Formats: sequence, C-alpha cells, structure tokens
Amino acid sequence: MCGFPPPTDTVTPRQPRGQERVITANRQTSWAFADAFVAEDEALRWARERAREAGLRSVSPSTGAALRLLAASVDAKAVAEIGTGCGVSGIHLLHGMRPDGVLTTVDPEPDHQQFARQAFRGCGFASNRARFIPGRALEVLPRLADAGYDLVFCDGDRLEYPDYLAESLRLLRPGGLVVFEGVFADGRTVDSGPQPAEVLRLRELLRTVRESQELVSSLLPVGDGLLCAVKR
Repeated sequence: MCGFPPPTDTVTPRQPRGQERVITANRQTSWAFADAFVAEDEALRWARERAREAGLRSVSPSTGAALRLLAASVDAKAVAEIGTGCGVSGIHLLHGMRPDGVLTTVDPEPDHQQFARQAFRGCGFASNRARFIPGRALEVLPRLADAGYDLVFCDGDRLEYPDYLAESLRLLRPGGLVVFEGVFADGRTVDSGPQPAEVLRLRELLRTVRESQELVSSLLPVGDGLLCAVKR
C-alpha cells in the first residue's frame, strides 16, 4: 500500500450544497501526489536502486504508470524500447502488454541489461517475454521489422531523438504509439536562455511531432515530460 503525501492543498470553507469548492495546489504537489498514487513492488524498487547506483535516471512512478496505460490502450503485443536502463520502464511496459507480448529492448550497456533481466524475473515475467539487444539504437533499429510494433518507447540519447522518430514511424503499425521520455529537460525546453544541443534537439522533435500530418500527438505532464503520438 503506497503512502500518500500529507495534504498541502488550501481548501475554502464548506459551501452550501450545489456550489463548488475551490481547491488550489502547486504543480510540485500535484506531481508528488501522482507519483505517490502508484504502488510499486519490491522488484521495481530493486531495479530503481540498481539504476541509482549506476548513475542512471529511471522513469518516475507516474511516468511508469502512464507507460502501462499506453501499452494496455493499444493492446500491445510487440513493444520496442530504446534505453533498457536497469529495467524500471520495461517492467511497467510489460505489465501493460498482453500476456503473450514481447518487449524488445535496446541498450549500449549489457551490464545494465543484466540487471533488467533480474528485475523482470523478480516480477515473475517468463524469459521469453523480453528480447535484449545490446548496441547503439541507431545501429539496431534498422534491423527491426517494418510495421512490426504496437508501441515504441524512446528513452535513450536525447541528441538522437529526431532520428528515433524517423525509425519509429517505420517500425509502427498504423494506430501504433511512439512515446518519448524527458522532453521537458528539467524545464530547459521552455527556458528562453541559451541551451545546449540536447535541448535544441528536443525542441526540434516537439515541432516535428506537433506539425506532422501523420501523427496525433499529446504532451503529458508526468515525470520530466512524456511526448506521445499515434501513427495514423
């Protein structure tokens, strides 16, 4: 049972029946509540700790919950993941996929993928539910099947995000989803000051997705920003 944060909202005094009460809260409180709403089990907590020790940033609990929901919404049987990490996002995706679904996950660090294997086993997933491919995403993705995937989740090198989009559109079936993690870049994406190349590439990605006639898109304010788009 997850613990909810103590209430910090300001609530107006009780109003007569038929009148709405005004509730105010800041964004940090809302995000904390969204994360606390998600109950993560021991295997997920273990994977998060391995990622922390390796200096990796895992998706937030609310982002993970969104990934489960998105995988379930397309009844995903085949999912491609760019950026295995230590398995946190993969666990959430597998929980949302069909019981016979297979997650293909790509990462340049085989050691991280070994932690993910252990985490998946700890969650009770059979070994044939995940296919681990070590290597750089832009070298591996061209080898994957055209229109063979229901969802592509991108959490790799931010500099390569626009390139991942092009590959994802080839990999996805019509009606499939492409999802990008971390598009807020800790608030730098909307900051008017000078920004590094990574942020400029994220802005390029956001413009491309928003203006594409091939995609129906939405930007979800969970974690560090989740850009989602359905291929028409």
